[in-house]
Amino acid sequence: MLKFGSNPNVYKCSFCGKLDNQVERLVAGPGGVYICDGCIKLCTEILDNDDNAEDLISAENLPKPKTICSILDQYVIGQAEAKKTLSVAVYNHYKRIGQPNNNKKEDVELQKSNILMIGPTGSGKTLLAQTLAKILNVPLAIVDANSLTEAGYVGEDVDDMLLALIQAANGDLARAERGIIYIDEIDKIARKPGMTRDISGEGVQQALLKVLEGSNVNVPVPGSHHQPMPAMVSFNTKNVLFICGGAFNDLDKIIEKRLHGSKMGFGAAQPTKSDKDISKLLREVMPDDLLNVGLIPELVGRLPIIVTLDELDEEALVSILTKPKNALIKQYKKLMKMDDAKLVFEDEALRLIAREAIQRNTGARGLRSILERIMRNVMFEIPSVGGSTVCTITKDDVLLNKEPIVKISKK
Repeated sequence: MLKFGSNPNVYKCSFCGKLDNQVERLVAGPGGVYICDGCIKLCTEILDNDDNAEDLISAENLPKPKTICSILDQYVIGQAEAKKTLSVAVYNHYKRIGQPNNNKKEDVELQKSNILMIGPTGSGKTLLAQTLAKILNVPLAIVDANSLTEAGYVGEDVDDMLLALIQAANGDLARAERGIIYIDEIDKIARKPGMTRDISGEGVQQALLKVLEGSNVNVPVPGSHHQPMPAMVSFNTKNVLFICGGAFNDLDKIIEKRLHGSKMGFGAAQPTKSDKDISKLLREVMPDDLLNVGLIPELVGRLPIIVTLDELDEEALVSILTKPKNALIKQYKKLMKMDDAKLVFEDEALRLIAREAIQRNTGARGLRSILERIMRNVMFEIPSVGGSTVCTITKDDVLLNKEPIVKISKK
């Protein structure tokens, strides 16, 4: 036993040296070894961090591209080419991270390839990024480029993206440094001509360059970033995968002009392009086309993988309503089942919902708002109705905005 002074009953922790009157508890071990409650807590945190380190993706537990693509098929309808490209890009990125570091000079250094997704609103860009993070079990931070401004001005700095990723990883810096950051509406920070100081356009693009390439950035520790002198931690972005997404509304016109030239004159009619024509044009995108819409060359060079998404047609929207694991119709049916009710949708009603979403030009994002309008009165009345109920949504309910028919059956 470790005794001090004239008092034989005074003991201390064998690890930190604190006396028994300086700690809450002191646990005795064999051979006169003691450990305090503070050291026990610290050891527990170290073991928890080791467990989290084992959860980090490695070359052994990394799913193959076909496996990634098949899981994406369960959540995302259509976009076959985009899912194939993303599966290969994500697999190569995390395979590069998982390779052993033997520090040999003759080895080929593998550089990371960030991703740019181009597609209309509601085509599934954000959903693809969320599903990839779920498949790989890595933290994901979703950032809106509209809120970003150049450092020193009112708004969010580019470094705030890294703080959001640390928070998504529950403060685990090691997991955060292997996470995914999805920057939405990247086309909204395009360079604006005629402006001498473009703090929300070209200024943000310049600020993005260092984090996209991979560098050490000092980020405030979560919980201290609002303090006058926040504690800082070094965040290495070398292994962070950046996925940028944007609609790029006028990009198809720029591509068409490059491929077919401009038609001028009184007799040059402008033909109306269908969604398939626009999707076909977007597949021909080149880096120069992105420069013409306002992205700076340095940013385009740091987004070498370009993925184009197709406009969703009626068949795709109907499938989105019913087929994915978390399909909207399945969600509403589960909600109704909790109130001892059965929900039935007619096929023609589903098609009318899809057509309304196309007319609104909102893609899959607008399906929930349409369903909420249709289901509002049903979800208001059903919980108060006794007995088993069957609610059928017909085409008239969607077309004429009528109340759906509710049938009550005896148990």
